[in-house]
Formats: sequence, structure tokens, C-alpha cells
Amino acid sequence: PGIVHRLDRDTSGVILVAKEEKTHRELGMQFESRKIFKEYVAITQGVLDRDSDYIEKRIGHHPHDRIKMIATDDEEIGKEACTYYEVQERFRGYTLVRCQPRTGRTHQIRVHLASVGSPVLADKTYSGRDSFSLSDLVPHVDPKDDEILLSRQALHALRLRFIHPRTNETLAIEAPLPAELVKTLEALRKHRPAR
Repeated sequence: PGIVHRLDRDTSGVILVAKEEKTHRELGMQFESRKIFKEYVAITQGVLDRDSDYIEKRIGHHPHDRIKMIATDDEEIGKEACTYYEVQERFRGYTLVRCQPRTGRTHQIRVHLASVGSPVLADKTYSGRDSFSLSDLVPHVDPKDDEILLSRQALHALRLRFIHPRTNETLAIEAPLPAELVKTLEALRKHRPAR
């Protein structure tokens, strides 16, 4: 039957696929009823001022751009959305953060982080940039030493926890950080450590 939920294009990480229709339906119901725990890791452009918080802003379609979503207080435009975040590490101008979306709106984490001034790094739709290079951290780097660290948004679906529909067992599935995120974090630790 296939994929139970989806990730935004250019987001890496855990995805859940069902091999039987009944399992697919039951897992889908767990997502709908918000019984599945989802945890993401993001690197943001900008520093979140709190160590942890909830971002509770409605999310709706952008009035002029069919690809984008917006954070809004307008009940007629947006659907209720809530994301919990916790800062893992701060750098000068950047933040490593874990996010747990409590709802499942389109682009939710990306929209919520952008709405508080810390868009996901290299997220073309919400930060205006589609890549991140060493020269972004080290302005006078020799062009021959420059390299693209990220050519996609810095968002990764780290963990899913759910109840298996057949065995009733709680399963926690985790995907390790991909190499390009690890490399970006290493560069941030070297060139932009928090003071």
C-alpha cells in the first residue's frame, strides 16, 4: 500500500511505509489522531532566544505563492498548528534545534521557525537561499578551498515512535544525521562557536 506519511522535498530522515492495506490504514489513523511521536533536527539561520518553547501559530496557504505556506492568526485562513522546539547547540548566527510537531501541517516546522526569525538553513522557500557554503562562514576563504556544505534545507526527520498495529509493541525508529548535516555542524563548531 505504500507510504503512510510524507516528508517535505529535500528533508531527510525516517519515513514509514506499510506493506499491508490494513496496517497502512491503522498507522494513518495514528498520525491523524496525533498518537505518533515525531522528532526532527534542524539547523537554523538565526539564533532562537529561548532554550525551549512552543510555537503556536495557525498555518495557511500563502495568498500569492502556491508553493508557500504562512503563519497567521486568522482563523479563516489558517489551521491550528503547534511545534515544540528545544535548542541543542548555539553558534554565532545559527542554531541546532530539535523540533516536535504536535500537529501535521504542510511545511509546519519550516514555517514556524521562519515565523520566529530563525528559518531553516538553506531552505529556499522560507530563507531565500538554496545552499550553504564554507564561504558563508569564512568570508575571505580562498576560492579553491570553498565548498558547498549544504545544497538542501537543513531539516532531518530524526525519530518516529508509534505502536505497531499487529503486535501492539511500541517501536522507535531513528535515522542518523546525514553526512552533509554532520559536515555543516563541524564547520559551524570550527568557524562560528558560541562565545
